[in-house]
Amino acid sequence: MSMAYEEYMKQVVLPMRKELVNAGFNELTTADQVDEFMNNVEGTTLVVVNSVCGCAAGLARPAATQAVLNSEKKPSQLVTVFAGQDKEATARMREYFTGFESSSPSMALLNGKEVVHFIPRHDIESFPMEHIMNNLLEAFDKYC
Repeated sequence: MSMAYEEYMKQVVLPMRKELVNAGFNELTTADQVDEFMNNVEGTTLVVVNSVCGCAAGLARPAATQAVLNSEKKPSQLVTVFAGQDKEATARMREYFTGFESSSPSMALLNGKEVVHFIPRHDIESFPMEHIMNNLLEAFDKYC
């Protein structure tokens, strides 16, 4: 891949990254960062596997940010990996999602390292943003 293409893609996805970062999500961009985070994780964590697709832009990111903003019970940590951009970080995070098929976008609520709630792409792309947000809010109420 050319350096020009890679630089172009970094610029294109910057607003997609910032949407979650500005809402308080910590971006994990390398496999080492994922391992360091997961080796030290305590409490609950919402992981958003971000993507450039329309269902990430119109549904997943808004649902995640609104759920965090509108919930009295919140995960202890908020993290994100970017599928298709930070490939090694995304692959490593998916290794922790034992028993769940890889999909992007997707969201996982972890208690420690254990996935206690998972929302795959097929439960995102066909539903209104409010439905996805409520799905997360119910998980927050149950596990956070």
